[in-house]
Amino acid sequence: MRRILIVIDMQNDFIDGTLGTKEAQAIVPAVVRKIKSYRAADVYATRDTHPENYLETQEGKYLPVKHCIRGTEGWQLCASVAPLISLDHIFDKPTFGSVQLAEAVKVMAEKEPLEIELVGLCTDICVVSNALILKDMLPETKISVDPACCAGVTPEKHEAALETMRSCQIQGI
Repeated sequence: MRRILIVIDMQNDFIDGTLGTKEAQAIVPAVVRKIKSYRAADVYATRDTHPENYLETQEGKYLPVKHCIRGTEGWQLCASVAPLISLDHIFDKPTFGSVQLAEAVKVMAEKEPLEIELVGLCTDICVVSNALILKDMLPETKISVDPACCAGVTPEKHEAALETMRSCQIQGI
């Protein structure tokens, strides 16, 4: 069985930039260790990707903080994660979840059995969104999230998202 790792939004703006938290900063070394425990060919990532007019979008009206604007330093994967992920394994996404990523993983799963592990930021927004999209597209595939390699907007929201995922048969490891 092939095991793949999906690294969600380990971007500068979510770690120590405009939306950074101490919890996000704290998980970086664990995420790096996790990535290194997988074959490079089995590691994929997402990047939250917004246009310059982000504040005019629906999301921007609810979260009026410019972040992850395509091409900016805040949009880049953090320096310790970026060199570990092949550029052709990165999915830019305009919103919380990536349908494009899920479709690519579904194609992989049609060729061979998979197990999927997710790590990254933010547990209660983009990690849970991607986990649920993947579970919807691959209901018989084992999907897990490593809580030690995720951080939420707050510790309480992190725990709530983990509980939501457990309810949807996405297990912590």
